[in-house]
Amino acid sequence: MHRAVFIMFVAMSLIPLGDSAGKLLTSQHGAAPVFVAWSRFVIGALALAPFLPRGSLSILRDWRIWLRAATLAAGITSIQTALQTEAVATVFAAFFVGPLFSYALAAIFLREPVTYLRTALVVLGFVGVLIVVRPGAGMTVGTGWAVVAGLCYGAFLTQSRWLSHLAPPLPLTFSQMAISAVLLAPVGLIWLPAPTAGVAGLTLTSGLSSMLGNLLLLFAYRLSPATRLAPLIYFQLVAAVALGWSIFGNLPDAWTWVGLVVILGAGIASTRLR
Repeated sequence: MHRAVFIMFVAMSLIPLGDSAGKLLTSQHGAAPVFVAWSRFVIGALALAPFLPRGSLSILRDWRIWLRAATLAAGITSIQTALQTEAVATVFAAFFVGPLFSYALAAIFLREPVTYLRTALVVLGFVGVLIVVRPGAGMTVGTGWAVVAGLCYGAFLTQSRWLSHLAPPLPLTFSQMAISAVLLAPVGLIWLPAPTAGVAGLTLTSGLSSMLGNLLLLFAYRLSPATRLAPLIYFQLVAAVALGWSIFGNLPDAWTWVGLVVILGAGIASTRLR
């Protein structure tokens, strides 16, 4: 269990690290968000390709796999657009509307069981997201994009549960990377930034950190029950705050801190109920 927990902490730190590298690319090197998203998928697909078992590509004939990948591509492009102007912690807090949206979609379309207590915690988590986003005068375009990213990710999570029977995790992960890379290629190639050492290093950091974080997540779930590890997913918020402060010198304002605490509390309590 201790080994799995350590792996989860590393994984949940690598994912916001990849997004922080993407933020540096868009805010300081002039890279377009769609290029960051596309390059991340290309790097992830190339890194995973050598480890695919034989026959893995057969799932690409299923249109539902393409729909799932397109949803993820839209979500990653949206979060990179949000990071272009907003702090990492704020974007991740708004992005966590995704698990809440997934809960609702799974209940409606997959007929997953619903309880009053879990529903109440989901509503509480959504209140935390609203505190961070502050719809109305306090809401910015960047936080709006973060919410769009979270909604796309919530739909992606539900689609992943819907299609989990089609293939093992590695082929499914490769399919989402490869298809997203193909879908975004026409736009991503148009917005290629000037080739510099800084751009190359940040692009690799963004792609490899995200890919390794998600692979370590799958590995941790093989070592320990998902019900014990699920609360640690919310460590991404803690890592996002730390990275935002150490790299960009940004700390959340008072209301964002309140929203983060509400999201963390509701999310951890909800996952412990599973």
